[in-house]
Amino acid sequence: MIRSPHNDKLKTLRKLQRRRDGRFVAEGEDLLAAADAAGWEPLERYAAAGSGLAGTEVEPGVLASVSQLGSGTRALAVYRERWAATATGPRCVALWGVRDPGNVGTVLRSARAFGASSVALGPNTADPYGPKAVRASMGALFELPLARVESVAELPGQTIALVARTGDPLRGVGGGRFRDVTVVVGAEREGLPDDVVAGCDRVAHIPIATESLNAAMAATIALYELANDRPN
Repeated sequence: MIRSPHNDKLKTLRKLQRRRDGRFVAEGEDLLAAADAAGWEPLERYAAAGSGLAGTEVEPGVLASVSQLGSGTRALAVYRERWAATATGPRCVALWGVRDPGNVGTVLRSARAFGASSVALGPNTADPYGPKAVRASMGALFELPLARVESVAELPGQTIALVARTGDPLRGVGGGRFRDVTVVVGAEREGLPDDVVAGCDRVAHIPIATESLNAAMAATIALYELANDRPN
């Protein structure tokens, strides 16, 4: 049993929560159960003493001192990051310059909910394996292929840039033609870079009564529309 907060393994956990080296930390029983269900083998696993959970036992107070969640954490595990060689269709969502890790994690959750085949992470996008993104994904991280991309040319299928108040309304724009498509979403404030928009096949917007939606909301709505696209 680990009783000291100065234990070398716990020191490594703290370092990984600040800066990853190809490994990342997931915490909470639900996340670890999602990883198990998806067939991810942990490199290391820790559990609060007396919890009855699998893993190296750690005194509860000591485990809480490592946690990003604070008191109440009963399980932590370390995993190896997984990156797909390419983003794949038939339905992909690409994030460009979305720096908020909570938004990135929420998009992963929405992508899983609406049947996306993969998620592409463009330049200046938050690390999906950071603690906040991992938590916000609610386990979707373990079920979706993630790919790093540098240009629109690397994205599968027809590419649609989501730009506020520009292009066609997203609702119905496909007319049942969204069989192989990537929707490209930028940050709420900055939007998509001009060269990214120019590189996409089409431009569309979500009709709303306010100025903007944050990236996670916009991506979720777009994924819903793509999943429910019907012929006109």
